Parts: sequence; C-alpha cells; structure tokens
Amino acid sequence: MSLQSALNALNQKRYQEAAELLEQFCRDCAEHNSSDYLSAQMWLMKAYQATGETEKAKALCQKLIMSENPQVRSWAEQASQSLRQTPSNVSQKAGRAATTGMKLAMGGVGGSLALASGVTMTLLFGMVLALGLSLVFILGSDNPLQGLAIAIGITLVFNIAAFFISPFIMDLTQGWLYQTRWVELAEVETLSPETAKVIRQVCEQKKLKTPRLGIINDQNPTAFTYGSLPNSARLVVSQGLFTYLDDDEIATVYAHELGHIVHWDFAVMTVASTLVQICYLVYSTARRFGRGGGDSKVKDAMQTAALVAYVFYVIGTYLVLYLSRTREYFADHFAAESTGNPNGLSRALVKIAYGILEEGSRTQEPSRLIEGTRALGIYDHKAAASTGTAYRIASDTQKIGRVFLWDMFNPWGWWMELNSTHPLTGKRVRALSNYAEQLGLPTEFDMGRVIGEGKTLNKSRLYGNFFLDVVLYGAETIGFLVGLVIGVILLSNSPNTGLVLGAPLIGLGIGILIKALVMFPDYKQAPETDILTLMSDPYASPLRGQPAKLEGQLIGRGDAGYKFGSDLKIQDRSGMLYLHYASRFGPIGNFLFGMKRVQSLIGEQVGAVGWFRRGVAPWMDLIQLQSENGTIVNSYHRFWSFILGGGSIILGVVLTMFLSRS
Repeated sequence: MSLQSALNALNQKRYQEAAELLEQFCRDCAEHNSSDYLSAQMWLMKAYQATGETEKAKALCQKLIMSENPQVRSWAEQASQSLRQTPSNVSQKAGRAATTGMKLAMGGVGGSLALASGVTMTLLFGMVLALGLSLVFILGSDNPLQGLAIAIGITLVFNIAAFFISPFIMDLTQGWLYQTRWVELAEVETLSPETAKVIRQVCEQKKLKTPRLGIINDQNPTAFTYGSLPNSARLVVSQGLFTYLDDDEIATVYAHELGHIVHWDFAVMTVASTLVQICYLVYSTARRFGRGGGDSKVKDAMQTAALVAYVFYVIGTYLVLYLSRTREYFADHFAAESTGNPNGLSRALVKIAYGILEEGSRTQEPSRLIEGTRALGIYDHKAAASTGTAYRIASDTQKIGRVFLWDMFNPWGWWMELNSTHPLTGKRVRALSNYAEQLGLPTEFDMGRVIGEGKTLNKSRLYGNFFLDVVLYGAETIGFLVGLVIGVILLSNSPNTGLVLGAPLIGLGIGILIKALVMFPDYKQAPETDILTLMSDPYASPLRGQPAKLEGQLIGRGDAGYKFGSDLKIQDRSGMLYLHYASRFGPIGNFLFGMKRVQSLIGEQVGAVGWFRRGVAPWMDLIQLQSENGTIVNSYHRFWSFILGGGSIILGVVLTMFLSRS
C-alpha cells in the first residue's frame, strides 16, 4: 500500500478510506522516525478530525507533540489549538462540582475500608496464631518447633527489611526496565495544571510531603504508587496518560493514586501478604515433618496441621485479593471527593482502556510495562478490550454502557472478580456515577439505564447457564466418580472385576466428550458479526463457546513477552480481540507455529472463525483463518478432547471385556 494512495483519498475527501489506508501504512512501517511515517501520522490526525473521531485525533496530536523532530513538534502544537475547540466523538462531557471536598456516601460500595483492613488482618493474625498454637500443643519434640520458629522469625525479618528496602529496589528496576524519569512538580504542572493543584491541595490537607513523581516514556496509559511510608511514596505515571486523557481526567487519576498513599495501602498490603506467606510456610514445614518417620501420632498431627495451614493459606489469599479490590473502591472515592469530579474519573478509566487497546493495535508485541505493573496499576489491562472497543467507535455513551452489563449482571463476572486485584470496570463506573448523583451532576454514563436493562435480562438463563457451566467444568471428575460408583454397584451383582476399572474410564471419557461438545459447538453456520457486538452480550460465558466469524486484520501476537507465541490479535472496525491457536500436535506444534508462521501472517486481511468467550478478558478460540485464496490456518481445540474422550471410553470397554474373560 503506497502512501500516495492514502494522500489521494484524503485530498478527495474520502476521509474514512484515508484513515484506514494510513492506519495500515503506519502499522506496516518499521521506521517510526522516517519522514514518511511522520507524514502519515500527521495526515492520519487530519483524517480522524474530518471523520469526527476527535479523541483519536487528540491522542495522536499529543504523541506528535512529543516527537524528536522539531518541525513535527511545532506543527502538532499548532494543530492542538484547533483540536481543543473540536467536540469529542462522545457526547458532551458531564459536568463537575463547583467545589471540592464534599463528603460522599459510598452506599455500601466496597464496604468499610477500616473494617475490611481490620477484619482481614485479624483473621490472618488469628490463622497464624491458631497454626502456631496447634503445633506447640501437638508436637512432643522441640526440634521441629525450634526450626519453625526460626523460619517464621526469618520470614518476619525478611519482610520487614523488604518493606523498607523494596522501594529502592523498585526504583532501580523501574529505571532499568522502563527508564523512569523522575521529575519535579513544576514539570507535571506544564503537562497538567490541574494535577499540580490537586497534589498541592491533598498534600497540604493531609500533612504529607509531595510524593516522588515519575514519568515513564510509554504511550500505554497507566499510573501506580509504591513505597513504605506515606512521606516516602513514589507516584509514577506513563506518558500515555497525558496523551489520551484531558487535564481534569489526569488530575482524577493522580488523586486516585494519592488516595492509596493517604490510606497507607502499600503498608497494609505488605503486612497482609506477609501473614499469608507465614501460613504457607507453616503448611510446607508441617507437610515435610508429616512425611518423615518417628512417632505416628506426631506424624498424623503434622499432616492435620499441614491441611489446616493450607486451608488458611487459600482463605488468606482471597482475603488479600478482597482487600485489594476494596482499596481500589476507596481510592476512587477519595479522588471523587478531593476533585469534585467523579465523572472525570469515569471518563479516565474508559479512556485508559481505550489507550491500552489503541497502543496494543499499533505494536506486534504486548506492552512489558502494562504486563509488569498489572497488580499495581490503576486499571487491570486484561479488562481493557471490551471497554476500549466500545469507546473506540462510540457515538454516544450507551454503546459504552452496554459492555458493562456483563460486569454487573453476569454471575461469571462475580466469579472472575474473586481472583482479581481490581473491581470490574462496570462496578467502578457505577459507584462513580452514584457520587455524581450525590453532587447533583448529570452522569457521564447513564448507568441507571444500563441497570434498568440489566433487570430485564433473563435471570434463569444467566444463572442456569452459570451453574450448568460450573458443573461442566468438573465434567471429567464427575464422569469418573459416577462411573466408579456404577462399577462398584455392578460388581456386587457380578463377578466381573473389570467393571471397577472399566466403568470409571468410560465415565471419564463421556465427561470429556460432553464438556467438549458444550465448549466447542457446531460452527458451520457461525454468523458474521463484529467484536463490539460480541463484547456487548451479557450472557457470554468463558466455557460455553459462541460460534462467530470476524473480518479483520491480524495485527500482532497475543502472548505477552513471548517471541514465539502462537496466539494472535485481530482488529476489525469495532475493536481488537485475541485469537487463541491450538495445534493438533500440542505445545510443540504451538511453538513451531509461533516460530515459523505467525510473523508471516501479521498484516494479513482475514476471516477468522472461532468460538467467542468472555471472562475478565474476552478472547476467541480459533478454528480457521481464511483469506481470498482459501483457508490458510486450521486450529484444533476439539482434537485432543475427542482423542482423550474417545480413547478413554475404548480403553474402559476393552478392560471390562478383557477382565470378564479372565
């Protein structure tokens, strides 16, 4: 594709076509400092502005302002003046409160921060104490206790030392991995005047020192905080935050991170994590002594203690995750109160998702920054695809709001959130909308209408499918156990000992096949659709595959940091989606496909047929990739399920028949 054809389309006012041609040229261009690439970026900004995609134009303009080329930088600075007068592709921004600092009721959102912290710490301390006491009273020998006491002591000393040293280690790793640049507040003020005002205001009110401020030269928008004590905290953001967000939105993100500092979040999370580590240490120690020789009573007691310790470890892990999600809600609440702009933070969360999606579409490899700071960042990038996709093409906020239906009403959303450090985006936006209503403001996203639509969803379908899916997740185990029970029952009425071995294998095979048929249904009549439509489906499931066909371009690999990854990313006009490939030869085949084929496929216009699934991150299990010349890739997700299921049934039948003759 020549750059001249894109310029011709632009001059002839075929702006949509020009934008598509220029996007493709920029993706294909390897030299990002070349004059052709920079010219394409400048023309692309004009095309975006002409098609009304103002947010894209603004984001690209901010990127060009940071260019090393002085002429491009000067042109972008002048262009930014006109962009400020251009309305967004989304409807008019919802307003903000005239004053800041107004107290806002959380209405049960996130619970009580003090209660969550207190209960979590108390339970974790109680678990550790109960484990210690059980070992003290059960064991007759002092040596294991002494060893355990030393181990716990070392763990405590190590974690206390790490608590105070880790910020400096983080500084070193940040500089090495991401080239973090430490700046003064004055520089932040030139990038976002309101942010500097918020930082000064919060630090003065809370009697805090100004955090050490860092900027990472990466266009993926993110922000995070770390440290040991509030007065020695670090607050780091990426350059992408200034590219994709407006001034007031950037200020709300900084306020969110300041909320973490004010609430001592990093200190509380460090202590909680230490207690969970001790539970695991007790479990591993007790299990080791329980396997040794010696007094059988002591051995049995240690095995019991190991089991209890492991249960406490699992419970503790989920308590820490719950505490992390609660602290995100309270940081959002702090930002809403301190800025009087909950709508600004709602927009910021959605734009961050959009920015992550956009940057992901421009590179063939996932961002090391976004992957490496997932737990620390303000936004879980795994959840960015659905929200970012909606924002990309939204002409009104209802298109964005519909993708939140899954977050708030699908039982899988609640289930997936249990294993996440961040609340789902829809729930955070709903809470922020509640704060806006308390301030007497119109809400950025009409969550009332979204909730109203959610109440009309078929609850029996939502929960019926969920509970059936949970059962199907364990179909192999259930089939094996049912087969075993049947085999034992039949054995009591028959001398055929093969039933005890054969029936469980037959049940296992049937379970595998049933699960495969539900996960991978018939795809021959897969409907043509787009990514946004798939992501707006509130009934979507991570197990129950939805056959679909997409038309789009392969834009890169989907495996984070893996040069030979076999997964791909496809982009259509409405968004981006990960394609999960499976070779019939298993992991070795996946590796060879990633090494030999994937790179040559990137940039191809294809039709992708597969099974769509929705979790925190949506994806499609690939069946085929098709081009104008026919099928170019086949993927075999069902292959091993049918082989293992059928093989298990055949083996079970053979064992039953063979042993019956013996």
